[in-house]
Amino acid sequence: MSYFLQKPLFRRTFLAQAGAAGSVAFGPLALALSPRSLQFPVDHGSHNDFQTEWWYLTGWLGEQTAPKFGFQITFFRSRIAAAQSLQSPLAAKHLVLAHAALSDVEGKTLLHDDRVGRFNGAFDAATQIGTSSASTHARIRDWALKRLENGNYTGKVQAKGFALELTAAPTQSVLLQGTAGLSRKGPQPSQASFYYSQPQLQVNAQLQMKGGKPQTFNGKAWLDHEWSQEILHPEAVGWDWIGMNLFDGSSLTAFQLRKKDGSALWTGGSFRGRTGSALSFTNGRATFAALPGEQHRFRSSKTNAVYPTAWALSTPQGNFTVQALFPNQELDSTRSTQTVYWEGLSELRNAAGQAVGHGYLEMTGYDKPIRL
Repeated sequence: MSYFLQKPLFRRTFLAQAGAAGSVAFGPLALALSPRSLQFPVDHGSHNDFQTEWWYLTGWLGEQTAPKFGFQITFFRSRIAAAQSLQSPLAAKHLVLAHAALSDVEGKTLLHDDRVGRFNGAFDAATQIGTSSASTHARIRDWALKRLENGNYTGKVQAKGFALELTAAPTQSVLLQGTAGLSRKGPQPSQASFYYSQPQLQVNAQLQMKGGKPQTFNGKAWLDHEWSQEILHPEAVGWDWIGMNLFDGSSLTAFQLRKKDGSALWTGGSFRGRTGSALSFTNGRATFAALPGEQHRFRSSKTNAVYPTAWALSTPQGNFTVQALFPNQELDSTRSTQTVYWEGLSELRNAAGQAVGHGYLEMTGYDKPIRL
C-alpha cells in the first residue's frame, strides 16, 4: 500500500519549479473506477495520466528465520495537473520522490533517507520515471529501481549511513490484488487503485554500512506497484498494511483504513498459497486488533505518536500475529513527503505462536491524519 504524497508539497514545489510562463490549464486524468484486464509487461511501466503511482520494494537480508537487516526502496510519482499544458522545460509535470530505509535487527536501529526530483518527460536526465512504457524504471540521481527484460529487478541507493545494491528475481507469477487488479480502498467506487504484487522475490544484495566493508547477503523481497486517482475516504485518517512472505512460499496481504476513533473504515487483502491458488479478502473479512500492553507500543520521541507494534490479525485463511522485530522503525520523511510514519521489518506467527514468515508492517496517520 505504501505512503501517499501530500498536496501542500506539490503546490510549493510547483510554484518554485514550474516557472509559470503561460496559462495554467488542468489536463485530463484517468480514474480507477472499473476493472480492466492488466496487461504485462506494459503495466510494469508508468501510468502518467493517473494522479499518483508508486513502486515499493521491501524485504529482508540474511537467514530466512533470523534476518539481519530489513530494507525498503520506494519511488513515488505525482502528476501535477496544472503543469501539463506548460511549455517551459522547467515545468514540473510530475514530482518523483523516493524513500530508502535499512532496519538493523541486531543493533535495533533504523537508517533512512529520501530524495525529491521533478520530471517532465525530457528535461533533467537525473530524474526518470517509466521512460519505457513496458518497464519499471525510476531514478533520482544515484538512486534507481529498474525491471530488466528477464523480469529481474535491480535496485541501488547511496543513502545516509549505508549503500545498498541488489537484484530481486521473481520465483512466482504476478499477484493481482482485489478484483483482477482493481483494489477497493473505501465505500465509494472512486476510492480504488490498480494494484499488483510480486511476492517471494529472491534477493542477492551487497550492503555497505558507513565506515564498513561491503557484505553480500541473500534474502527475500516483496514488490508492490499501485496507481490511482483517488484513494482516501474523508473519514479515513490513516491505514495499517502488511505484506508477508511466508517460509513455505505462500504470501499474505492485509490492510485496514482507519477512522479517527481507530475503528476500521475499509479492509482488504489476499492470500496465495505456494501452489498458486489465490484468495482475495473482501471488505470486513480481515480484521486488525492491536495487542494490549505497553510492551506492544512504541512512543515516538519526535512526534509523541504511539504505534502498536504487535497485532492480532484475523483473515479467511486463519488467525495470525504480526510482531515488529524491534520497536523504533519510524521514518521521518518531512523533507520529501512532509510526513512521519512507521514502516518496519516484522514477523508473522500462526495461531500456535510459530514464526511462519517475515515481511513489512506499515502504519500511517498516528501522529496526524493523512490528507491527500
